Amino acid sequence: MKPSSVFLVDDDAAFRHVMSGELRRLGYEVTTASSGEEAIQRVVGGEPEVVLLDLRLPGMSGLEALKAINANAPGTEVIMLTGHGSIDTAIESIRIGAFDYVVKPCPLDELDIRIQRALERRALRQRAKLLERGLTPPDLGSSFVGESPQFRHLLNVINRVAPSDASVLIMGETGAGKERVAKLIHARSPRCSRPFVVVECAALQQNLLQSELFGHERGAFTGAERAKPGLFEVADGGTIFLDEIGEISPATQTTLLRVLDTSTFRHLGGTREIHVDVRVLTATNRDIAIMVRQGFFREDLFYRLSTITVEVPPLRERGSDIDLLAQQFVAALNERFGSNKQIGEKALELLRHHNWPGNVRELLHVVEAAMVLCEGPCVLPEHLPTVLRNAKPVARTSFSTAAPLPTTLQQVECTHIRSALEACNGHRGNTARMLGISERNLYRKLRECGLL
Repeated sequence: MKPSSVFLVDDDAAFRHVMSGELRRLGYEVTTASSGEEAIQRVVGGEPEVVLLDLRLPGMSGLEALKAINANAPGTEVIMLTGHGSIDTAIESIRIGAFDYVVKPCPLDELDIRIQRALERRALRQRAKLLERGLTPPDLGSSFVGESPQFRHLLNVINRVAPSDASVLIMGETGAGKERVAKLIHARSPRCSRPFVVVECAALQQNLLQSELFGHERGAFTGAERAKPGLFEVADGGTIFLDEIGEISPATQTTLLRVLDTSTFRHLGGTREIHVDVRVLTATNRDIAIMVRQGFFREDLFYRLSTITVEVPPLRERGSDIDLLAQQFVAALNERFGSNKQIGEKALELLRHHNWPGNVRELLHVVEAAMVLCEGPCVLPEHLPTVLRNAKPVARTSFSTAAPLPTTLQQVECTHIRSALEACNGHRGNTARMLGISERNLYRKLRECGLL
């Protein structure tokens, strides 16, 4: 493990020599400078983790050097070195941005403790930046591939919806790309620099979901040993995306409606009103309007969530986009695997004629599996799942009204699950991801369909 870097800036040559030797003995990588001007040049050249900066320096003062270091190396922590007569100035340096100060001559063990604390704060700040970056996805427009009229219409709707602050309900089949649509709406909105928080409503038990969304106080329920903020607080100023919104319980629906109407909520077990500024995007593969008529979903919440509705077309209706998507996946997987493979025309022909019940997600998994199985430079039909090789071409026309319905809804669902399972070569984890459900829900459905 690389030692932590400490940059000692002091005009006293004897002090520099002794202190740098002691710090090296403690395991630090030490460099030194005798003036503020030299220190700034060295900091710009390579950002140290911690700077020990003397307050009294010839020429540029320690405070001036501190300001310059903060401007040029914001990730560096600065500890000021000061004499007894300059403590007021040292305290002023903390206001300007120094981490701490120590009085010379300082015990080595005390200085070591201050340096370790500075390193800990630096690590925490870096982790916070990484988390914030992870919560602010980039504009994914360049990876949105398609030329079909349906896809172009979708992009046009996204570009019109994104700048507004309205709630958006994104509807579409499993695997069609609803989360990617939500990310693109956020990335093209005025909130793009703020967090984008994803909540998978179906993956959590309902009492846990309320705790995740709205937070809880210590002792609110068994196991709540400490207070925890909710994801609405994490998303403050940004966007929260509630996936599979049709799965939430009536109690959660009521609380969510209050948040949408008042922008306030309380922690579970709490009494304090918490105000947030959050845009809410939701998605579902279910027909919420039917759920409203059946009494399973609050009508007022439905209207509140669906101020704007965006429908993501299924892949089978974007036939001309299948080639483009497959080629994009091949290029991305080549980069990931360090390979240089292509997809053959005969394999593409099979992809074009598949019905894609799992939509874009299913296509991605099929292409990835084929590239793993392919030992040569070209993906051939034999590298594709059996369900694609044996399938008859699908006519991409609407059903005749005289044609009989294709059996019960449960049988259609079971057929869909069986196709997804075959496309993933029996891998249940990949099948659950393709279908957009949890593995627990997949196991339950497999039992119901007699597939276990």
